[in-house]
Amino acid sequence: MDKKLRQQFNTSFSEEKYKAYMEKIEAIHPGALDFRNAETPVFIPKDFKNKMLASCENIIDVIVSPNFKQLTERSIPKELLVPNENEHTQFVVFDFGVCENDKGEIEPQLIEMQGFPTLFALQALHSDITRTYANVPDNYSSYLNGYTKETYLQTFKEIVIGNHDVENVILLEIYPEQQKTRIDFYATQQLIGVQAVCLTKLMAEGSSLYYLNNGKKTQVKRIYNRLIFDDLNQQEIPSGTIDLTKAYDVEWVPHPNWFYRISKFTLPFINDPHVPETFFLNELKQPVNLEEYVLKPLFSFAGMGVVIDVTQSDIDNIKDPENWILQRKVNYAPVIETMDEPAKAEIRLFYFWKDEWSRPIAVHNLARLSKGKMIGTRYNKEKTWVGGSIAYFEKD
Repeated sequence: MDKKLRQQFNTSFSEEKYKAYMEKIEAIHPGALDFRNAETPVFIPKDFKNKMLASCENIIDVIVSPNFKQLTERSIPKELLVPNENEHTQFVVFDFGVCENDKGEIEPQLIEMQGFPTLFALQALHSDITRTYANVPDNYSSYLNGYTKETYLQTFKEIVIGNHDVENVILLEIYPEQQKTRIDFYATQQLIGVQAVCLTKLMAEGSSLYYLNNGKKTQVKRIYNRLIFDDLNQQEIPSGTIDLTKAYDVEWVPHPNWFYRISKFTLPFINDPHVPETFFLNELKQPVNLEEYVLKPLFSFAGMGVVIDVTQSDIDNIKDPENWILQRKVNYAPVIETMDEPAKAEIRLFYFWKDEWSRPIAVHNLARLSKGKMIGTRYNKEKTWVGGSIAYFEKD
């Protein structure tokens, strides 16, 4: 996106340098990198960065409004409602596509958002390694709002661990050693000392939860939640696994209900030039040109169930229209020059939200590159200069 930096990077690129770079990424935890890491970072000019941040503030205005919980009450499936929800999530992420508008201008467009963590620990390591590899200039940073690696990790640690001893805090997943994002779990333990525990390994005694910490039965007082219920429901879970919809004496970071409240469900309530027009399917009052929209299920993850080329029969076949949205299509701009065809990009902005803050604050990011119809490995097989990456933002 910054043409000068792009040209400099591409001119100096070599497969040998990329191989050496990948050896350092994979060395974060050997054998744990289970997704493609792109050949290049993304260089974001400050005007594009500031457009994204301004739109995020408009969205956050909705999230912090007094009626937000009431607006989003229907977003949580009744069978997945977890007790003891707190006042707000501690983490929010916003995914922006790098898009081209009707005037041919490059602009951000919000694709999705989540009141849920992402690769927070991995990216602290990734950004250091990539910065050296890409020879990123000093006036560009992967961090936002003046954060540095040190202040970012300190804030992350404070939010995740809270006022507890680290052994009483776990990262919760289902079969964490099988997850594609497991490299982040190992990075989390390396950087802040919190280890991943499988849901099937938790033990309940009354309202207390326990796990085996190096063979020692240890109480769980705080859960850094990486468990997505949509994923859980697709797994074969052994009988006797604890039911998280029961009330336990634990603190959640973030509480599972926020995964649903801040999600695709929130999009119809947002009015911003960089947020595509979105409708609940059951509230659509007049016909629309379906070619201009994508159809998305509310309760899915990783792009599953999305219909890009929508037909009327797709609409007619939906039995629960209240659980689907129509979102106006965006035009991803293939602006990342590569050695063959140009790539498209999405930027995921990380927001932290400590209890004493009135609003979440932007701190860091990840980027994803694609040459397919959608972002994701299933749409980019056999392609290069695609996959996970990181953005460096021009400083103001």
